[in-house]
This record gives sequence, C-alpha cells and structure tokens, in this order.
Amino acid sequence: MREISFRNDILPLKDKLYRLAFRITLDSAEAEDIVQDTLMRAWEKREEWNRIDSIEAFCLTIARNLAIDRSRKMETQNVELISEREEQLDASTPYDQLTENELLKLVHRLVNELPEKQRSIIQLRDIEGKSYKEIADIMQLPEEQVKVNLFRARQKIKQKYLEIENYGL
Repeated sequence: MREISFRNDILPLKDKLYRLAFRITLDSAEAEDIVQDTLMRAWEKREEWNRIDSIEAFCLTIARNLAIDRSRKMETQNVELISEREEQLDASTPYDQLTENELLKLVHRLVNELPEKQRSIIQLRDIEGKSYKEIADIMQLPEEQVKVNLFRARQKIKQKYLEIENYGL
C-alpha cells in the first residue's frame, strides 16, 4: 500500500468536494467553507490515512456530512448554478443560446427541488461520474439503495420536465 500524501491525494479533491458541498448547500461561500473544514478535518486524521480504504470517499463523506448539517441550520435558498456551457454557446444564435440557457435553468431547478439524498446521488453519479459502490461508501447506504434513489430522482426530473414541456406547469 502506498503512502497517502495531503498534497498529492487529498488537496486535488478540493474541486469535487466543492461541487458536492455546493450541490447540497446551494451557496458558494458556504461550499468553500465546507471544503476548507473538510481539508482541515482530513489533516487532523492523518494518522489514520493508511488504514482508510478510499481517502476520496473519506473526504467526500466528511464534506457531505458538513454540508447537510449546515444546510439544515441555514435553510438555504436556491441559487441557480452558473453553467460552464454558457461559455461554450458563443457559436450559436441568440435564440439557441436562450433556449439552451432556459433548459439548463429548468434542469438545475428540477434537480434542486429533489430531496437532499437524491440530489447528492445525482451529483455524485451524473456529474462526478462515481460508481454505485463509491456512492454507497460515501453516503453510507447499500448499493441497491443508491440505485433505487438514482432511478427515482431521474424519473422525478423526467416527469416534471415532461409536465412543464407538455402543459407549461
């Protein structure tokens, strides 16, 4: 087993930690604080690093738990995510850009309306690209429960999207 280093193994996780914390809290400043707290807590546990199966799952679990605690305390308001795709749209027509932006806003809103557990699973699977097993480890759930929650979250988003598209609700 190789030696785990803060600089090479934990610090590069900061973007993933931020995205997860932001998805839960919906607050950029709060997500940054959570990342800092997560890195500090991971550092405090440095004696245990080599006994941990997945340092990434360990850090993501810390960040998730901190984000859940803080979002419950603050009862955050929804903040629209700034899409990286907005920067890529300069080649399309203004109408196409508007349509794309509205679609992204709608999908973000639908994801943000999901329960926290489903939101986190969507973030980890569809955005971070984590495996079911990794998500199960991070969220401390059985793998089957992760799959069920992911399926339900996707179905709920699809159903709401179709309602809006078909009926304008």
